[in-house]
This record gives sequence, structure tokens and C-alpha cells, in this order.
Amino acid sequence: MKTSREDIRNVAIIAHVDHGKTTLVDQLLRQSGVFRENQEVRERVMDSNDIERERGITILSKNTAVHYKGTKINIIDTPGHADFGGEVERVLKMVDGVILLVDAFEGAMPQTKFVLKKALDLDLHVIVCINKIDRPEARPNEVIDEVLELLMDLDASDEQLDCPFLYASAKTGHAVLDLADTPESMEPLFETILKYIPAPTGDPEAPTQVLISTIDYNEYVGRIGVGKVENGTIRVNQEVVLCNHHDPDKMKKVKISKLYEFDGLNKVEVKEAGIGSIVAISGIADIHIGDTLCSPENPEPIPFQKISEPTISMNFLVNDSPFAGQEGKFVTSRHLRERLMRELNTDVSLRVEDTDSTDCFKVSGRGELHLSVLIENMRREGYEFAVSKAEVIYKEDERGRKLEPMEIAYVDVPEEFSGTVIQKLSERKGELQGMSPASDGTTRLEFHIPSRGLIGFRGDFLTSTKGAGILNTAFDGYAPYKGDIQYRKQGSLIAFETGEAVTYGLFSAQDRGTLFIGPGEKVYSGMVIGQSGKPEDIELNVCKTKHLTNTRSSSADEALKLTPPKRLSLEQALEFIDTDELLEVTPESLRIRKKILDSRLRKRENMKK
Repeated sequence: MKTSREDIRNVAIIAHVDHGKTTLVDQLLRQSGVFRENQEVRERVMDSNDIERERGITILSKNTAVHYKGTKINIIDTPGHADFGGEVERVLKMVDGVILLVDAFEGAMPQTKFVLKKALDLDLHVIVCINKIDRPEARPNEVIDEVLELLMDLDASDEQLDCPFLYASAKTGHAVLDLADTPESMEPLFETILKYIPAPTGDPEAPTQVLISTIDYNEYVGRIGVGKVENGTIRVNQEVVLCNHHDPDKMKKVKISKLYEFDGLNKVEVKEAGIGSIVAISGIADIHIGDTLCSPENPEPIPFQKISEPTISMNFLVNDSPFAGQEGKFVTSRHLRERLMRELNTDVSLRVEDTDSTDCFKVSGRGELHLSVLIENMRREGYEFAVSKAEVIYKEDERGRKLEPMEIAYVDVPEEFSGTVIQKLSERKGELQGMSPASDGTTRLEFHIPSRGLIGFRGDFLTSTKGAGILNTAFDGYAPYKGDIQYRKQGSLIAFETGEAVTYGLFSAQDRGTLFIGPGEKVYSGMVIGQSGKPEDIELNVCKTKHLTNTRSSSADEALKLTPPKRLSLEQALEFIDTDELLEVTPESLRIRKKILDSRLRKRENMKK
């Protein structure tokens, strides 16, 4: 007999990047009394990882819970980036409703559409919250029309179209149901959640069923499965069977050793949990996303959509440059392999495969950002390795045709740059699908483009739109191969010998292009030290010093002026490298190098091509 559990609400917060999800969760935690009056709390308390805090993005979905008028509200803060879309899809299985957060100025964005579609397909109730209404350029009424249009485009049911709208400023901590109301606190949002989000339902008397939607990992207890109790009750020391909808042979008896529920920012140990509770379970070594924990007498797995496949891959190699092992703590292939395999514990959208060489691993993910976050994390942990240029993953159809992943790219640019952007994306095999002017003087362009056409494009895009352009992408399936794309029009400046760069050598080199290094930096033969002004690679000796003669000329002793070098960030370096180059990553340095360091062997290889 199905019953609903009125003292619980399960809700996820979904939105496009930077529309204020994590800040909103902060306010809900503060106003429900999770923190003491005098407790010092940092901003965006849910973004726990260093990279999340620095970049202001959420990478992993987080669980928290607040209490309001005797009801426990489980809140899940989800990532907004397309690269972490796999996270969002799974989390929605745990909730009965979503709060769709939309920026009062930017309106509905591509990522909003992607996540909202997933929520509507699962028949979840939606509360629309127009955030940042205190922005001077906010246009809440137009944004509401955009959201309603979006709901109609996505075939929402009448019930879903009849969703409540709230206006909020997460930063100042208030929400109102009508713009004419005086804003006071987040109470209207709490009330709306209780009123519109249905209580979780299930059969408390039925055999146990818990679907695992997220995996957490902890050095001390190993893998932790997080999921919702669909039916029955789960208890500590209970014997259950681990089974999976997509893998019918998986039937494994396990014992529940520890059980937690979420409360505020903490996990609290509990003895048992009933229907609708979101629980964390530790002590099961090979628990995976999509697994169901069932009673042994009736092992019935819950259906679960498959996780989106990776579309892009990179090789991670043991660093073999002349400077190998000087800066990193973990440098061997065993270290590299162990670390990548450990990442698989928590990141479901990632794949790691062995290659013909024991020193090289093929790592596949959902996008450049997804892989660059992994590289940055490893670098901070003391790993030293090299990575190749990102490449897309091809498939073949039944007729043997080569298929490649495609994206829909939405570009918002000031009108004067739209011609440049159209030209650049057309060169990368993009097809313009639509073009519409906006009221604020910008133009929205919509392109259908191969994923590989966008590899390394962001830097070039920001330069050509003077930083004013916004680029958003959404995966759009596979299509027949569109032909070759030339990534880079300029060659590299390559160091000719190993040594230390000196001002005299750099001074004569800077006329040939843009330098990435300054005087006093160590270089080696085959290392890329800058970008050439011409299409071909140029070898330079930046270690040469001036020959001394015993005659002094009046002008020779004037100081040599060097242009400051262009320092590349990790993303810029990954975008810059070409297919015959590698990026050497250490905790202290990023160096670009040719795959073949010896210039004679490199020439021989080019002749063969």
C-alpha cells in the first residue's frame, strides 16, 4: 500500500552556470537556523573543493538538509556546466520536485533548457525562482515569458505549466511571490516548497529498495553510496542484495554497516531510515551508481537511465622530458595509474583505458573543462605527467560511416563582432542555424558544429570579441564526419638547446613571435617557448650570450628591452597545443614541448608525412 511521507520534501536546485544556486542554498541554510547566531560562515559554503571556490563553479552535486515547521527539506545543489550534466541527470532520480533558478537579466539559457527537459521527462514538479531581481538591469517580467515559452517548447503538461513563480535575491536573502510585496526573508520560498513539492511516496511495508544515485568517496571508509529509500525500511546490520537494472547478473549479498542521513552540512549516523529519506551508506566496496539495494526475498532492481557517454579523450603520459622528476612527488606510471583509477570511484562520466604502452593511459570525459579540472586537481596533489591534445571520440554506424559528436553552440555577442564569430565558426565546420537580435544590442547566434571544432576555440573567441562574448554549448548527438579542420594557423617557436634563457637570446627571438618565457628560465631542446608569427615552426637559440670583443661601440651597451612574456594558464595551454605536441604538467610549471624532442628526428617524421 503506497503512502506519502508528509514530514519530508526532496528538492533539487537546477540552473545555468552562475545564476546563483549555491548562494541560494547558503541562505536557506542560514535562515533555517543551521548555523549558530555568532557562527562565522564563509560564502558559498557548499562549494567545498578549492577549484570550485576559485572558479565559482559547482562541479559535484552536494546534499544538505534544513528543517522548516517540522518538515525536513532535503536540498541538492547541482552543477550548471554541460560538462557535469551527467551529475544532474542522476540526482533528479532522488527528488520529487525542482527549483528552477533563472537570472532576472540573462533569462533562460541553454543549460537551463537541458536540465529542465530532464526534470520534465521524470514528471517532477517545478517551482520557478527568478533570481537577482536587485540587479539594476533586471527584467523579471520578460524572463517569466521566456521561461513559459521554454516550458511549452519542452512539451510540459498543463500541471507543470501551472507552476508557481517567485522573485528572489539570493545574495540579500529574500524571496517574494509578487514584485509589489515587501521583501523580508526566504519564508515565501519555504512555504512554496511545502505547498507545491509533493511528499515522497512509497510502501513502508514492502521489501527494501534503495536506488543509489551518487557516489561519494572518503579515504577512511572508501566508497559511500547516496540514494533515496523508495520502499520499505533500511537498517544497520541488515542483509541486502546489490543488483542493477542494466546488469541482470549482478546479485551480491552485502551487509549495511553504517547508515547516515543529512542534516545541515553534516552526515548524522542513524539506525534506520524509512521511505523518502535520502541516506548515505558506507561499507560496501563495489557499490556503483544505478545499483539498487534490495531485500534478499525480493531482489527487484529499479530502472535507471544510462550515464551519458564521454565525447572527448586525452592521453595522460609519464613525463619523459629532460626535466622529468625534478618538481613532482608522484612521477611513475604506477602512481599515475593508481590516481586515475581512484578518480573513477567518484566520477561516473570518466573512462580510463590502458594503451599499447605501459606509460600511457587514454582518459575520456564529457568536455575540456571536465578533463582540465582533473588535471588541475592532480597537479595540486603533487603529480607530474604529460597530456596530449584533446581529441573527440568517433563512432561507426551500421554502414561503416565515421560518425562524430556534434554540439549546438549558442553565442551571445555585441552586434559588431557577429561577422567575425560567424567566419571563425564556419572555418571550424559550424553551420549557422539561427540569428536573432536582442534588445540590449547583442545578437544571439545558434550553430550546429562538430565537438572538435570547439576544441581550443574559447581563447580565440574571447580575444576576437574583446571579452564581451558568451559561448554556451549543449551536446547534440552524433552525425557523419564533416571533414578536416585546421586548428592553428601559427607555428611554434622551439628552443634549440638545453640551458638557461638569457636576455640577449630572447631579445633577438621576440621579433619572431610571442614568447611564453622570460630570462633566467630553464629550457630544453624541443621545448616550445612561444608562438611563431608564421605558419611554420621556427627553432631558436635563446641561451646564446653576446660575444665579447675588445672594442667598445657607443650604442652596444644600451639596455635590451624585452616585451613581457605571455603566461599561459592551464586552459590556454591545453587549447594552444597541436597534435604533435604535449603539455608537461608539474606542481610548479606548465611546459609545452614537441612529442619528438630531437630536431633531426622531427624533420624526418615531417618528411614522411
